[in-house]
Amino acid sequence: MSAAASPRNDEASRPLPNTAALRQELGRVRHVSRRRRMLAGILGALTVVMAAGALVATMLFPVLQVFGSSMEPTLSEGDFVVCLRTSDFSRGDLAAFYYNNKVLIKRVIGLPGEQVLINEAGDVYVNGELLQESYVQDKALGDCDLTFPFEVPEGRLFVMGDHRATSVDSRNSVIGCVGEENLVGRLMFTAWPPVRWALLR
Repeated sequence: MSAAASPRNDEASRPLPNTAALRQELGRVRHVSRRRRMLAGILGALTVVMAAGALVATMLFPVLQVFGSSMEPTLSEGDFVVCLRTSDFSRGDLAAFYYNNKVLIKRVIGLPGEQVLINEAGDVYVNGELLQESYVQDKALGDCDLTFPFEVPEGRLFVMGDHRATSVDSRNSVIGCVGEENLVGRLMFTAWPPVRWALLR
């Protein structure tokens, strides 16, 4: 009866891998390493792209949420709007601006140097011409303490909310005209909710 082979003898009896097998194994290891490096590079690039996209969105296209009813019916409370950072405005544009650490949204009515007049019925005249304001449902003089005609100072915008009876805006000297240094930008479109999506002008 022969004695059982020891594990040491079994290991010694195994054939050594040949050169081709070693090369194949080394190639597999290098391939896996290359794939891992490539995956890490792709993930790193995606992270940079996403961070850059978020930065661009924040710097150039801030998203704002509407609070209050001063811009109804154009904007409703809870709407999310996308804004373009700019200081270039025309009459009728919707402007977002800083006031007392808050962001307000109003419509541009008067540009620098223009004469604004609002009568008791809420009709708005700019440089003697009556504005056709299809975005206003109910005209009102509103909360106004100005003496008309009122000249818009240089470097400032005369703004009003579309809900004229409730909006506190440039008609009241507490807010007054908006300086360029306080502008956030011009509203472009309503982004949310989807049923409210619309270009803004």
